[in-house]
Amino acid sequence: MKKELIEPFFATLRAANPLPTTELEFTTPFELLAAVLLSAQATDVSVNKATRVLFPIANTPQAILGLGLEKLEGYIRTIGLYRTKAANLMKTCAILVEKYDGQVPRTREELEALPGVGRKTANVVLNVAFGEETLAVDTHIFRVSNRTGLAPGKDPLQVEMALLKRVPRQYLADAHHWLILHGRYVCVARTPRCWECAVIQYCDYRPKTPPPGATK
Repeated sequence: MKKELIEPFFATLRAANPLPTTELEFTTPFELLAAVLLSAQATDVSVNKATRVLFPIANTPQAILGLGLEKLEGYIRTIGLYRTKAANLMKTCAILVEKYDGQVPRTREELEALPGVGRKTANVVLNVAFGEETLAVDTHIFRVSNRTGLAPGKDPLQVEMALLKRVPRQYLADAHHWLILHGRYVCVARTPRCWECAVIQYCDYRPKTPPPGATK
């Protein structure tokens, strides 16, 4: 994607969705951290279904620890890899209580030191909970960045670094949301819905896919 096309690319996405946000349901930084930790290799829908039951019962590190591992597993059993995630969440809660008085730390280094929290999760928390201009590269953002030519890269970190260089500053705070939603609903993996794409004129992808039933 040519540099001069990046600004109108994001301006178009912003015009269509001026206030984008995560589809994970949360009310506090800890709820967000827990939800993102649980969302690895799982859908936001499945996580929300579980946390709608879990969070009214336990939505602080202290309360999660009070549940115990077995009860926590019961609440999140419908989420993929729930046993590993439950163990990591319990360990993370213990660290938050012991080291941070039950609060979520606000630096990347401290977040990434928590069990089950990698760079992507840390970036989501920093961006969504604390308003920092970070970009969490998941499979959707990785695909969109490479397919459109916006920020090609061989791995998520390479794409993240390219995005931080190429995304205009005024769009950085919300770029993660626009790109993930675009990848989730329009620029999908198997057959991108080019006929519904608002930014098709800026995209490097060839060939553009026709709508279902259209003659080639």
